[in-house]
Amino acid sequence: MTPHGVGTAIIVTALLAAAWCLVTTLRKHAIGIGELIAMGVVQALVMAQIVISVVHLAQGQRPQSLVTFVGYLVAIFVILPAAGVLARLEPTRWGALIATIGCAVVAVLIVRLNQVWTGVG
Repeated sequence: MTPHGVGTAIIVTALLAAAWCLVTTLRKHAIGIGELIAMGVVQALVMAQIVISVVHLAQGQRPQSLVTFVGYLVAIFVILPAAGVLARLEPTRWGALIATIGCAVVAVLIVRLNQVWTGVG
């Protein structure tokens, strides 16, 4: 069994959060508490995915490239908090764009994480 776990939920919520932040950007507003809560929900799902992945690794299951897999785990752990901080530091619409990109990157990293585990791509 692969550690896909909550991968689909992360992808869907990350893309929804990215869309919400993009609408905020297009409306020329700064990021608000609602967008930050959406990013927090995505981060909570990311934490669940990391725990599931670590459990699978502890049980002896291995992806095709362990170093790449661990690198993606670290990246998905760091990207949203960093994007959230940068978005709050930039009190213009560009802060919302930073949040949009952060959410979209998380979705892509989850896809890559699953590909590395299965050896596809």
